[in-house]
Amino acid sequence: MLVTVTGGTGFVGSHTVAQILRGGHRVRLLVRSEAAVDDALRPLGIDPGGVDVLVGDVLDEQSVARAVRGADAVLHAASVYSFDSRDRHRMREVNAGGTENVLGAARAAGARTLYVSSIVALMPSGRTPLHTGSPVGRSREPYFASKAAAERVARRHQAQGSPIVISYPPAMLGPHDPHFGDQTTRLRNVLRNLIPIWPLGGYAVGDVRDTAALHAAALTHATGSDRYFGPGVYLSTRQYMRTLRRVTGRGLPTVYLPAHAMYPVGLLADVVQRVWPYHIPAEYGALYTCGCATRIDQSVTAPQELTARPVEQTLADTVRWLYQSGKLSDHQAGAAATANRT
Repeated sequence: MLVTVTGGTGFVGSHTVAQILRGGHRVRLLVRSEAAVDDALRPLGIDPGGVDVLVGDVLDEQSVARAVRGADAVLHAASVYSFDSRDRHRMREVNAGGTENVLGAARAAGARTLYVSSIVALMPSGRTPLHTGSPVGRSREPYFASKAAAERVARRHQAQGSPIVISYPPAMLGPHDPHFGDQTTRLRNVLRNLIPIWPLGGYAVGDVRDTAALHAAALTHATGSDRYFGPGVYLSTRQYMRTLRRVTGRGLPTVYLPAHAMYPVGLLADVVQRVWPYHIPAEYGALYTCGCATRIDQSVTAPQELTARPVEQTLADTVRWLYQSGKLSDHQAGAAATANRT
């Protein structure tokens, strides 16, 4: 089968493309830059010459229509994932507008579609744990709000009978992140001693390779559900740091404060970030995530018996890859630099 993929040069998208190709299917990528394809796929052992590439943008209806023409299935993974206040306008445009364009075009083409949503689209929630029928969240935090708006688009198409599957990945870690996204950057900053203060609370964490396996299975096999949580586990911030200490063998002294008490600092940092040229690692959105995140009902996790690998392995593999990529020193990576993979 032919699968059209948006966001195929991103973290989740590239790993999913690799899984689809390994399953013997063909892939067509809609990308803004053809040069990004090689950097995203070759580290995963995929020959970029083995995929069809169409240069375009999810905000351009004509290029989206060309990309989905003749496709059996569509994976819409393109989005802007950021808690940087400078990205708020782009998030609104791409996350909601791009989703409307892609899902509409896929529906017109008669293609089965998988839309990559986010757990934050369902937050904050007064009901615990979150489940696939949870209502769409109504947060004013820019990233949360943009994913909630896109979620409403996807659910509207589902209600109208369009064959759309929605996935809700947890916070993604793992090796080979082409753009060093939010979670990878945060992990690196912790190991560089740039984040000595953490909010109390927690969030769901998963391995990108597990979520990619879920996406490939959902796209290429008929399933009995139209919404899935990606494999993962809820970690408190204390558990996250304890696991990272075990992986690296480092002390990593950390001070924990109530998330709500840190919100004013995050809001001030977001205001300053709009004019400050360098990234400030104290984002309101990240604090807000820890403060309002809740546990997930994992009873509907995957169309097949896909289970999350141990989070300690995911963290170890991520740290080792950061070290091998020259993003961490021997000291910063600690024991993870030389440990055998489990």
